Amino acid sequence: MSQNDPLALAIAAMRADPQAASVEPFIQLVATLRPRRPEQVDDATHRIRALTLMLGLSEENRLAARQYIMALLGQRRLLHLLADAGILANQGFWSALRQRIGAKVLPEEHRDDYMLSVLGRAFHVTTDYQWVGAVEPAIWLDLWRALDVAAADHSREIRCIELELIEAAQVLSYRISAIGLEPELVRVHPSIERFESPFLTQNVAVRDYLELYKARLVDDTLVHEDDSHVQVLLAQCEEIEARVRKTMAREGVSVSLTYLMVRLRQHLDRLRLLLALLDPAQTEMAAERTVGLFCTLVQADNRKTSLRDLFATNTDMLALQITQHAGRTGEHYIAADRAEWKAMARSATGAGVIVGFMALFKILLAKLKLAPLIEAFAFSMNYSLGFMLVHVLHFTIATKQPAMTAARIAASVDAGQGKGEHRLDSLVDLIEAVARTQFIAIVCNAGVALTTAFGIALFVKYGLGQTWVTTEKAHVLLHDLDPLRSLAVLHAAIAGVCLFLAGLISGYYDNMAIYNRIPARLWQLQWPRRLFGEPRWRRICDYVENNLGALAGNFFFGIMLGSLGTLGYLLGLPLDIRHITFSSAYLAYAAVALDFQLGWQAWATSLLGIGLIGLTNLAVSFSLALFVAMRARGGRLAYNRELIGKLLQRLWATPRRFFVAPADTVEQRPVQLAE
Repeated sequence: MSQNDPLALAIAAMRADPQAASVEPFIQLVATLRPRRPEQVDDATHRIRALTLMLGLSEENRLAARQYIMALLGQRRLLHLLADAGILANQGFWSALRQRIGAKVLPEEHRDDYMLSVLGRAFHVTTDYQWVGAVEPAIWLDLWRALDVAAADHSREIRCIELELIEAAQVLSYRISAIGLEPELVRVHPSIERFESPFLTQNVAVRDYLELYKARLVDDTLVHEDDSHVQVLLAQCEEIEARVRKTMAREGVSVSLTYLMVRLRQHLDRLRLLLALLDPAQTEMAAERTVGLFCTLVQADNRKTSLRDLFATNTDMLALQITQHAGRTGEHYIAADRAEWKAMARSATGAGVIVGFMALFKILLAKLKLAPLIEAFAFSMNYSLGFMLVHVLHFTIATKQPAMTAARIAASVDAGQGKGEHRLDSLVDLIEAVARTQFIAIVCNAGVALTTAFGIALFVKYGLGQTWVTTEKAHVLLHDLDPLRSLAVLHAAIAGVCLFLAGLISGYYDNMAIYNRIPARLWQLQWPRRLFGEPRWRRICDYVENNLGALAGNFFFGIMLGSLGTLGYLLGLPLDIRHITFSSAYLAYAAVALDFQLGWQAWATSLLGIGLIGLTNLAVSFSLALFVAMRARGGRLAYNRELIGKLLQRLWATPRRFFVAPADTVEQRPVQLAE
């Protein structure tokens, strides 16, 4: 191989610095192995193999590389690399977020006496972890074996490395004990206080094991004690972790508790790995574990300032619980039989009547010409109180359904992945039921809102002899429905995003009510029990437990709808909302204000606009909710082609079932949520 070859130059730099006084040869070697693009794994594999061959064919090269690498590892602190890299710090989610943002603005100082800093300097490209992890582990193992560390006397360096491993294992053990004493963990799993905690006893066992290990480093005649007792205690810690996660699924979760559980899992995994590296009985596996640790550490260093990773790591469980609560709510929005379908029609009809009045109040509030922020508040309260009234009266807004039913479908997909043709048929049944429920709700919402608005407008104009909607306002309302000459579709998409966010808010508050035990804490208050009486106050507490999420979702949804137009006005942005049910009512008010003097083109354009607004409302909110619900469960629609084929087959064979529930669908009832 040519002396000008980059690999030969890197080896020559190592030969010139056998005590690893400088880290530049290591940085140069990594730069030589790095492909131009992270996806060019074959290039990296070829270079690693070339380096392995170079070490295997030349004893001089092998000796130079081995001496340098062992000196590099033996003379630098490994503690932070082994105990900190890839593990969340004990600082809480928001502190970690601030730290990562700060590190992006002002990177940390490089310290060549710390191996963590050296690794960061060598693998400084943020995509290095991609090609490092993509290279086959066997290729890295061949390179490690080519160094032939055992063939020479590196006892001093190996002892230093072992001492660093021991110290890192001890630090991890102490941290596991501290996590086990966290009040939030004890609150969720109180039996930790009643019985001897394995989080504490494991630390005693690890300390004793490591003290004996250090004594053996001094006196090799001592018999090595295995770590079986330590492993039993760590298994008990993992068992408690599993129980806590089940409790979280049942009783709610918070970001801080999720962060705590992620840290616990990371510490347990890393401690097990370090103990395996120290175990002389697992020398055959040590090299493979070292390669796995190396890839993990490179990824951890590359992603240490990633905000996306921080959010993904810490909010998956929270997102799962939020969407799971939304999914349970979604079961109420799915008509499995004719009786439930008719009940949904009645429920949507009631909502349509209320929306007809809410649309009128919105028009009257706009006539007051209030200051922008006051007007936004008035609009928001009109929407919020109206939507909350709809919920209190057990009515249904059709556009609220997709955010709930999407989570229900995602739960069904997650529960049934890989369970054969029957599960696919059940999922098709579920989607069919969702489609017909959504259809009847939309028709009743929009149709009744239109009819109610017509009735109100005709009564005001001909019964009271007044004009509440001017012709100028009527033309504005019609223009806002035009899908070609206005931003109606864009504004409908914005409303769809608001619907999706309202679904998340509902799930969040449902989770919060359970996790924080809000109903039980309300029941403890003495003054409302005296004021309302215990039976009535108990009913109120029960109502809060079952409806807090829905009320909060409706309240914040109203605020979003009422304030977005004003926010767009203040910022000079085209922000506004279009909602199918309100748009239907506005068409009626505009038609009556213009004495029905509308050409067929105006009617057709307005009806087309209402249809597109409704389709956009539903499509955007459903797509976003399904995406988040699937991501929260770590799932995907693996059989989408088969599912689409089944749906088309069913639609062709029995199209009526997608719009009208059959009289008897007991056998077609959607699959139940997996516990």
